[in-house]
Amino acid sequence: MSEKKLIEVRGAYSLPEDVLEAVHTALNEDVEEIVGLFKVLADPTRLRILKALEVQSLCVCVLVEATDQKHSALSYHLKLLKEAGLVDSKRERSFQIYYLTEFGNLLLKYIEKHFEKS
Repeated sequence: MSEKKLIEVRGAYSLPEDVLEAVHTALNEDVEEIVGLFKVLADPTRLRILKALEVQSLCVCVLVEATDQKHSALSYHLKLLKEAGLVDSKRERSFQIYYLTEFGNLLLKYIEKHFEKS
C-alpha cells in the first residue's frame, strides 16, 4: 500500500495531498448551471406553478384563472421553468399544455420530502 503524503494546513490540520487536490478541484468547478436552477426555484410564483403542475398538466389559461397573475407574467415564469428543465409543454388542439418533466417531478418530491412536517 502506498504511503500518502500529508499536507499541513494552518499548522495544526493535515490532509492527504490527494484530498487537498480534490478539494481544490471541487472549489474550481463551474457551478453556474446549478446557481441558475436555484435562482429559478427561489421565486414563490414558480414554486407554486410547479406544485400546481404536480397535480395535473395545465394550460396557462388555467393558471391565469387560479392566480392573480397575468398571462404574460405566467408565460415568463413557465419559460424560465422550461429552460431549467423542470417543465415541458405539448400542443393539444389550440392549447399549450405544461407538465412537470421527470427531473422537475423528482426534484419537487425531494424538496417536499425534505421540508415535511413531522
